[in-house]
Amino acid sequence: MNFVLSRHAEEQLLRRSLNRKIVESVLLNPEQILEDDNDADIIIYQSIVKEEGKLFLYRVFVNTNLFPNVIVTLYRTTKIEKYYES
Repeated sequence: MNFVLSRHAEEQLLRRSLNRKIVESVLLNPEQILEDDNDADIIIYQSIVKEEGKLFLYRVFVNTNLFPNVIVTLYRTTKIEKYYES
């Protein structure tokens, strides 16, 4: 599967000091794939990752109607129970 980062996603990757290898891992082997309630073109790839002894949920928003697929934004959060679907 091919993915490219939008300018915004690239900025967020740097601004939030996210690990690019973890983002790639989430895209290639997500624990969950969700539809975005606000935009039918967006699919959310997410996984729980342990970094520095703390659990984070990485969320990567991808426009799958474009080729290659475009990562429109991404972030990590500690609010796992808010976003992770059981």
